[in-house]
Amino acid sequence: MRTLILGGARSGKSALAERLAAGSGHEVVYIATAQALDEEMAARIARHRADRPAHWHCMEEPLALAAALRAQVRPGRCVVVDCLTLWLTNLFATRDPARLAQERDALLELVPSLTGQVLLVSNEIGLGVVPMGELTRRFVDEAGRLHQALASQCDRVLFVAAGLPLALKGSLA
Repeated sequence: MRTLILGGARSGKSALAERLAAGSGHEVVYIATAQALDEEMAARIARHRADRPAHWHCMEEPLALAAALRAQVRPGRCVVVDCLTLWLTNLFATRDPARLAQERDALLELVPSLTGQVLLVSNEIGLGVVPMGELTRRFVDEAGRLHQALASQCDRVLFVAAGLPLALKGSLA
């Protein structure tokens, strides 16, 4: 089952993904896309690590997400990716539009073929005002297009607000 979990910042989407992973009965692999580029992010990453069960396998992959998923996803395993918007940010930071397109296309090509349980977490950032700057508008557009493409490929799409999940596609169970 492929699940896309969307929500705003601090909405509870990561906590939901972790609960679903813990309840899956499968071995869990956690693919983190964040990079500790400053002290505050390093502290966030440390807090997230401390909150996850010690027996979960964790790997960090800021750019080559499709390759990481290809290597980790298999029947009997639950893979959590947290989060796609940080992954997009990392790709934008490379300042290489070809790399962004290559990695996005590789992910979208791979997702339909994935077996096992996959939980993709991402920030829904398109619910607010239209951003002022060109780069920010481009980022919001990229995230929105990615979410739409993944939603069409996933079996289930959940939206989380105030810690409460809402099934947009499929069911909560």
